[in-house]
Amino acid sequence: MVVVSHLKALQALEMAIRVGSLKGAADELGITPAAVGQRIRSLEDFLETDLLMRGRSGLQPTADLRRTLSDLRMAFAALDRVTEQLDFQRVTEIHIVADGDWSELWFLPRLEKFRKQNQNILFCINGSGDVPMRLGAPDCRIEYSEIGKGEVLFRDRLLPVVSQDNVYRMAEDDGSITLEGMPLLHLEPQRDDPMHSGWIDWVEEFGYRTVGVDRGVHYRNARLALEAARKAVGFLVCGLSLVENDLSNGSLVHPFPIKDSIQAPLPYVLTVSSHGTIRPQLQRFCDWLRSEAEQTRISLEAAASSSD
Repeated sequence: MVVVSHLKALQALEMAIRVGSLKGAADELGITPAAVGQRIRSLEDFLETDLLMRGRSGLQPTADLRRTLSDLRMAFAALDRVTEQLDFQRVTEIHIVADGDWSELWFLPRLEKFRKQNQNILFCINGSGDVPMRLGAPDCRIEYSEIGKGEVLFRDRLLPVVSQDNVYRMAEDDGSITLEGMPLLHLEPQRDDPMHSGWIDWVEEFGYRTVGVDRGVHYRNARLALEAARKAVGFLVCGLSLVENDLSNGSLVHPFPIKDSIQAPLPYVLTVSSHGTIRPQLQRFCDWLRSEAEQTRISLEAAASSSD
């Protein structure tokens, strides 16, 4: 158990150095930045020495770590090769690292349907699930990222959503609706999202508000922001694919027609590791995922072009 814990700590350490931040390492490993930091601190405590320091270009190795960094990188490169060649005989396991909001709000509600038809396939998603997270590369990644990094699944449409109670606050005496003075909720830009879109972009396209568009509460992820929107805290510009359940059960509504949505600047992209491409279980899962994503893409495009 101690050896496995140290391997996970070394993995977090090597990844943090490679990408330059705890947040970047967390995204790559499918765990939280706090978990990355905790793993590295546990290793520092065990070795009784500091391993990382912050520099202008991000995290940097201390002198003690720098002397062994090349060996550390070679060791995990070798581990990845072993994973590719042997896959640890876990042919029925699928290990996924995915965008957190996409995973919880789009993927997991659909996965149960696949699991019922494929009960022998076990999942580990962002470090949690039927089996423990393994060392080495995941079988596949789904990221909100630029075209060219992998296979595009779909590109979302962004539209304001709000609780039904808040809709009445938008009505003017003349029957029109406005967002002036309404509380706005914002999502903070994430790593690899240099073209983050939100209220500023939507208002620039459609209007309904002239001042204070950048004001309001900011949230680190859509899951927290949507919980606030459900509780009538404010209005949120959000990807429509992430609120399908909310719209269907009435916990949220979109006060503007879907045709008044803007396209998300980046798509959701799928990449499959080379060691998993020959496994029929993974191929079956990816085919199912592509089919579900295609249905979402068609639905979003049809709604955006509707004249209703």
